[in-house]
Amino acid sequence: MEFHQNGTKTKPPEIPLVNGTALTHLNSLFQTQFSANIDPSRTFVSKVKRLIVKVGTAVVTRSDGRLALGRIGALCEQLKELSSQGFEVILVTSGAVGLGRQRLRYRKLANSSFSDLQKPQGELDGKACAAVGQSSLMALYDTMFSQLDVTSSQLLVNDGFFRDAGFRKQLSDTVNALLDLRVIPIFNENDAVSTRKAPYEDSSGIFWDNDSLAGLLALELKADLLVLLSDVEGLYSGPPSDPNSKLIHTYVKEKHQGEITFGDKSRLGRGGMTAKVNAAVCAAHAGIPVIITSGYATNNIIRVLQGERIGTVFHKDAHLWSNIKEESAREMAVSARVSSRRLQILKSEDRSKILLAIADALEKNASAISLENEADVADAVAAGYEISLISRLTLKHEKISKLAKSVRMLASMEEPIGQILKRTEIADKLILEKISCPLGVLLVIFESRPDALVQIAALAIRSGNGLLLKGGKEAQRSNAILHKVITSVIPNTVGDNLIGLVNSRDEIPYLLKLDDVIDLVVPRGSNKLVSQIKESTKIPVLGHADGICHVYVDKSANIDMAKQIIRDAKTDYPAACNAMETLLVHKDLSNNGGLNELVLELQREGVKLYGGPRASGLINIVGTSDFHHEYSSLACTVEIVEDVLDAINHIHEHGSAHTECIVTEDCEVAEAFLSQVDSAAVFHNASTRFCDGARFGLGAEVGISTSRIHARGPVGVEGLLTNRWILRGSGHVVNGDQGINYTYKELPLEA
Repeated sequence: MEFHQNGTKTKPPEIPLVNGTALTHLNSLFQTQFSANIDPSRTFVSKVKRLIVKVGTAVVTRSDGRLALGRIGALCEQLKELSSQGFEVILVTSGAVGLGRQRLRYRKLANSSFSDLQKPQGELDGKACAAVGQSSLMALYDTMFSQLDVTSSQLLVNDGFFRDAGFRKQLSDTVNALLDLRVIPIFNENDAVSTRKAPYEDSSGIFWDNDSLAGLLALELKADLLVLLSDVEGLYSGPPSDPNSKLIHTYVKEKHQGEITFGDKSRLGRGGMTAKVNAAVCAAHAGIPVIITSGYATNNIIRVLQGERIGTVFHKDAHLWSNIKEESAREMAVSARVSSRRLQILKSEDRSKILLAIADALEKNASAISLENEADVADAVAAGYEISLISRLTLKHEKISKLAKSVRMLASMEEPIGQILKRTEIADKLILEKISCPLGVLLVIFESRPDALVQIAALAIRSGNGLLLKGGKEAQRSNAILHKVITSVIPNTVGDNLIGLVNSRDEIPYLLKLDDVIDLVVPRGSNKLVSQIKESTKIPVLGHADGICHVYVDKSANIDMAKQIIRDAKTDYPAACNAMETLLVHKDLSNNGGLNELVLELQREGVKLYGGPRASGLINIVGTSDFHHEYSSLACTVEIVEDVLDAINHIHEHGSAHTECIVTEDCEVAEAFLSQVDSAAVFHNASTRFCDGARFGLGAEVGISTSRIHARGPVGVEGLLTNRWILRGSGHVVNGDQGINYTYKELPLEA
């Protein structure tokens, strides 16, 4: 079987048989397969057996009224495929009136004299159009289905028929008999003999268009799904031609009924989107799921039955579905983008003023912030959280003051947006500029560190980015008040939607789907959190999964300096990602007492030591089962290595490419370490705790990246920028590169 699209032939998507039915396959599809296009809220389609498809006039005819043979052919091929897979398929079709009008106009023109053509042409009788068009329409369906070895049948009905209980029973019996014989019933309203005054008026009957007929048939024939094919992708919040209109994936009457603005009715038929929505709402209320989608695509019905997220779903339980959360998440992301563009057009000094206002607001509200934070800490202690988490969670006055200071530092930085990074003369009077610009919208997910919220928000404002923040539940009160304090000073010209606070963890999966409106995800937390996010999104992820930081003490090290560095690297803030987790010691230090001094220094600070195979027996400590382990507490691993090359190999094999340090007085050994260790930050005779955005002079950091693309190490303002190209010419054209002399001359940067 073939689909025809753009003049080419392609095979339709297959729905393979499992245990003899497509239904079993579809059911297993949702248990074993998930992709970005499969919507878990549409699992109801896995139970579909009886399907009603309604196709509108705008789908079966072209804009000039002639039949759209390609679309009808593709429709028939889909229905044939579904019928052969065990689905019971019923078709409700419009198009008879439009087709009849086109044929009668041609006939009238052919039979008219010249004088007749000079007279005003009256509108053709709608019932006559229906009578002429119906036979032509059914002849076409019969021909196409016959070519596919499918038998179809015609059933013409009027609204008045359904008032008769006997008719309804006979209708059901007839359809069941046809479906048992694998015949596809084709329904249409019999406009030719309708008793209503005009075919475009509501007779106040049971139905008055084929959309409502399809809805009524879905109830009478106990369909499992109704698909209404339209000339647009689904239901939009306004006319589809309006660029501000948005496709509504899940219709919720309580939410959308008062928000939608309908455009004109169908260009050819009586219904239009208003009729489709009315029919869909009624059917869904009665328990029949409905999907409105485009009939222009060649395989949308099959895609619907595979659970893809296309069109608009109507379902009696839609208000309970999490799709609403997804729409809410999308609205939040879109609002952040709109606000970020307003922020970007402000003058540099105005953006700096916002940061200064935030710093002042933090200090002014320090007592209220501390009060909420203390409540979070008390709950965390009562819940039995680890000491390392409680340490990260605590936000005392001193830390608030430091945060305000870092925000003021960002405010005083050189303007990062719109900086000319490179200027090149491509040809005479044709100048190309590479200019810094914001990434767009950031989603930052962090655990148990409310101070991170302030740093990230300040960085986003300085770099002109929109921001969505999701903190850990253990810091919910702290995050809420910090968000309130920060957004309260953002001017109305930008809007407080610039920084959105995500309150529920359940919203994260929906945010991670928004690769079209969120530009970067930055996770700050455990290895598990970062790994889960990387596996769950198409959005670029910046961050590190582990902070396995090493300090290597070489044989030439100053032992007193080494003791000072390892003490600071391990005990200054054990919960930090830049804290030392593994101490590597040159083998010679185990013979001259240097190793014992280092071990005693750590033990005096209360550090629990675990040894590698060589160290555990030598200094009598518990052996470790895994060198790739982040303690985030007063514990670390100790191991003996042969030399600097052995230390480098150990780091490459067991590290996380975060931060490494060498302590040595041998400059040649130091340079070998600095040049060969492949980590984001590598230090000589300095604690790993210096790997921090504020300590690097970045003002703050959104996180530390161990990836090798875009940004690496502590990520400040620069890491939240990308670039774009500006070309200024004076009527230059390519014209096959004829008549243009490329110069490629580097020019000095200009403000």
